[in-house]
Amino acid sequence: MNLFKREVRAHLKSLVIWSVGMIFMVAGGMGKYAGYASSAKTLNEFIAQMPKMVQAIMGFSTFDLSKASGFYGVLYSFLAVMAAAHAAILGTEIISKEERDKTAEFLLVKPISRNAVVSSKILAGIFNITVLNGITLVASIYITGYLSNGENVTDDILLLMKGMFILQLLFMFSGTSVAALSKNPKGAVSISAMAVLVTFIVSKVTEIDSRLINLKYITPFKYYDAKDLMYHARLDSVFITLSIFIMGVMAGVTFTAYSKRDLKL
Repeated sequence: MNLFKREVRAHLKSLVIWSVGMIFMVAGGMGKYAGYASSAKTLNEFIAQMPKMVQAIMGFSTFDLSKASGFYGVLYSFLAVMAAAHAAILGTEIISKEERDKTAEFLLVKPISRNAVVSSKILAGIFNITVLNGITLVASIYITGYLSNGENVTDDILLLMKGMFILQLLFMFSGTSVAALSKNPKGAVSISAMAVLVTFIVSKVTEIDSRLINLKYITPFKYYDAKDLMYHARLDSVFITLSIFIMGVMAGVTFTAYSKRDLKL
């Protein structure tokens, strides 16, 4: 428990900064909706005439931007990228920071196993992403609801945030596994951040070229894509099962690799 508290305190400042950033993203994004609401029909027609590639890159897809829920659907893709980046970086740093900061001896003198150390760190990471997700959820419901002109947006936002939470877990565990395997603690963060960027780009590529649709299985951003979640009004059981499997594998890699590595003092 002491190690858990230590990890939470160590990442408190970062959590506050990321949380404020997410609130501003929601406020700024939905603030644009307030400005476009009066001409939303014209905006929808304009977007429909855009090349499919541009629509995919910008995240417009098939959303009705005359509705607050549709506008939030577009915004969600950017929130998801930010949340995934935070989770990946957090997962990496929470495992590698002792070696990076040359404080690994702190862990070695503790009368606890390495598995217990990793467990405490992972729990601290889950706590952080849960708080970030919760703050984003509250900000989204309040701000979007305020601007929705009576539209019920709460159910859609709750569903999207559930998907984003699983997405966060996926990238957090990818970060912990990268950190546990990497011999270069400083370079591990770059690898994790690059993984977020590459998988996000792949998700956009699948929207641009339908022939590459099967690539959706290698990018978590397609598992919890806003338009699919909002259209079906539920999480896809196949992608949930796949997510659990991937997280299990990555958790196993993290525990196994960390227990066998020589920590740099």
